Parts: sequence; structure tokens; C-alpha cells
Amino acid sequence: MSTNPRRRLAAAVTAAAAALALTVGTAAGLPAAAASHTATVAATQSAVPFTGQPANPGQATDPGQGGGQSSGLGQGNGGSTGTTPGNGTTPGGNSQSPNTGQGSNGSSQQEASPASAEESTGVVLIDTELGYENAEAAGTGIVLSKDGLVLTNNHVIADSTKIAVTVATTGKTYEASVVGSDSTKDVAVLRLKDASNLQPATIDEDSVDVGDDVTAVGNSEGQGQLQAADGTVTDLGASVTTTAQGTEDSETLGDMIEVQADIVSGDSGGALLDDQGEVVGMNTAASSGAPVVTGFAIPIETALTTAESIIDGQQTSTNTIGYPAFLGIGVQQDSQSTQSGQGSQSIQLGDGNSNSQSGQSGQSGSTSQTAGAVVAGVYEDTPAAEAGLTAGDTITQIGSTQITDGTALSSAIAEHKPGDTVSMSWTDADGQSHTAEVTLTEGPAA
Repeated sequence: MSTNPRRRLAAAVTAAAAALALTVGTAAGLPAAAASHTATVAATQSAVPFTGQPANPGQATDPGQGGGQSSGLGQGNGGSTGTTPGNGTTPGGNSQSPNTGQGSNGSSQQEASPASAEESTGVVLIDTELGYENAEAAGTGIVLSKDGLVLTNNHVIADSTKIAVTVATTGKTYEASVVGSDSTKDVAVLRLKDASNLQPATIDEDSVDVGDDVTAVGNSEGQGQLQAADGTVTDLGASVTTTAQGTEDSETLGDMIEVQADIVSGDSGGALLDDQGEVVGMNTAASSGAPVVTGFAIPIETALTTAESIIDGQQTSTNTIGYPAFLGIGVQQDSQSTQSGQGSQSIQLGDGNSNSQSGQSGQSGSTSQTAGAVVAGVYEDTPAAEAGLTAGDTITQIGSTQITDGTALSSAIAEHKPGDTVSMSWTDADGQSHTAEVTLTEGPAA
């Protein structure tokens, strides 16, 4: 399978905590975007991107290369030149991109080896397409049931429009849908279509202790095969805190299992096994910039508690059951006027889900004097396009809710489900007012 320079790897890494890095293309005239959520690890770790920094498509510097700032969890091996982030093969692929063996922590993954059949049992490789962002991602998951329920990190599947899951022990690939996700707890549950008689992972019913031997299993660097990295539990109750950026508030993952193990890009969502081969945690983050990698895993009982509420369809203030409602636009989040009337815009996808980590990027464009959410671009074949919205329009009302900015728009749409019909009012660039009924569609995964 050929490599793709616009590939992001959902993994466990980045100088501090993490999720996934992302390189975005342009769709329907919408400015290119990149993930915005950032994170730091509590204590001595330095601040680093959680899901990546805004970058120009095809021109982002591979994190860990050239001594620059390490990007968000999930930036994979970008090849020997250190430019295109995350070059790799889709899970299950046989070909491998040229690389130097460097993971996103800036060092080679020398302390890992191909996972054995026993270590691979109940672990799957996840490959996603981000259709609205012209990007791809790869990560790992843990099988929960014979009929195809899979546990993974939210950041592995965030913004995806298509998900393929490959069972490591059989090589069989399934189409997957999102049962639900919780971005603040970094947990998501998938269901594999037409799956049966899968072998679930064995969950450890006992607690793990400091000093215990563990093995981190995952789709390291998105190479399409599971790797196993041995290590030791060094702390319990570790804290990983995301750093507020743009419209995103800071979030904290507490009570994490801290391990000294060579966890790298692509391992996110994978299994942390004890010396009996039972799952004690889900690989989620790691340090970078040091010879010794410090990894972080969500305790499996914590992840399963969130997963069970999702499976039961329990709506909370932080989760999304199924897929969010979607309008199909990019929204200007911030603008700074200049003498020429041009401003720098921060773009957020108008997916209507205030919990999702939306893509953002700096772009030049005209500013608007009308209070509301300024449309930066419209995706083709979406409700917004059908209603006639164009870049430069300002959305002022959804239903009876007055819209003051992009965040208010996302909150208003988040109150609805795909298939809901709402009234939308907007003002065009010439100051003319418009109103239309739009039927919201199913958006990318939250």
C-alpha cells in the first residue's frame, strides 16, 4: 500500500501527554486546518502539543526531527527527511514507508519487538479517514466483546468520517462505526459491522502496583503490525493536563498509570498488559525529548466505566452518543483587523459538537462587522451548501438562539441530532439578510 504524506498517527506520545497530530488538506474552498488541542504532563514535563499545531498541508516538520518542538501525540515517523508528518502504512498493509525508526518522542523505538500471538489477542489496528480534512490516522484498540465492541482513545477516532479495524490475530478487516465518545476522558467505543466470534482481550480484575512488569502493545508508528514494549510501573495516580488553546478549555486525565516503557506514535488505544498477559490499562500518552520514555495509560477499570455508560446510551455533559449533528462549514473564531481590512482568522469546523477537538489554522481573510459566526468556508454536499451559505456570510441565529460567535454556533447545533430540521438566519457580505430551513446531517466523529 502506498504511503500518504497527509497521514496522522494516533499514538501515545509527545513531550508530555497526548493525543493525535494532524495535517489537513483543503476541501470545498475551506482553509486548511490542523488540530488545536494541546497538553502538558503534570510535574516536570514541559508543555507540548496534545493533538498538534496548525500547519500547512504537506509542509509540517515531523516532530522529533531536527530538534524542534515535539508535536502532538500521534505524529508518526516522517521518513528520513523529517518533513511530512506520520508517513506510514494503513493497518494491515504490507508495505512500509521509508523511515529511520524514529518515533514521535524523537528517539528510536529500540526496546520493542513484534507482539506475540498471546500479546496480540484482543488487540486491533485502527485506520481512519478524515474526509472533511483530507487526512488519515492510525491507532490501536481493545476488543471488548465477541460481537465487535472495541475500546480505544477518543483522539484515535476524533474527526473521522470512515473507520476500518483490523483484528491483529486474523488479519480480517471490518468497517466500524462510533457507538460514542468522551473527549474529556479520552475514551471511545466502536462497533465492528458484521463481526462475530471475536476473541476479547482478557481484563485484569486485580489492581496493578508500582514495580510491576508490564508490556505496552500497539500499532507502533502506524506500521500495520503490533509491537510490544516491555516496561515497569513507576507511579499510580499520575496526572496529565491539556493546555487551553483557542476555544478549547484545559482538561485533565487523572489517576493514570505511569510506566517506563518505549511507547510511541500509533500505540494510543492499545493494551497495557501485566505479566499474566491481562489488560491493566489503555495506552494514551508518553513523554518525549528524553532518552527514557515515560508512558501513561488510563486504568482499564476507569476506561471501562466510561465505555459502559456510552454503550448503555447514557448522555452526559462530556460525551457524544453516536455521531454529532453537522452543518458543514468552517467558522471564523478570532480576527484581528489590519489597516488593509484583512485579518488573521482562526478556523473551526462547524460540526456542532462542543466536545470535539476541531481543526484550526491561521488564514487571511476579510473581517465582518456583524455579530455572529463568520463562515470561513463551506463543504460541498452539506446542509450549509444546500442552503446557499458562502464564505464571508455571518450566521446570526439558529432556531430561537441568537448566535454571537463560532462557539455559540457549535453549542446551538450540539443541542440537536442528525436529521433535525432547524431555522437558520444569516447576513451575507453585502449586508443582506437570509433565512432558510436546514436539515442537519451526521458529522465526523466527535
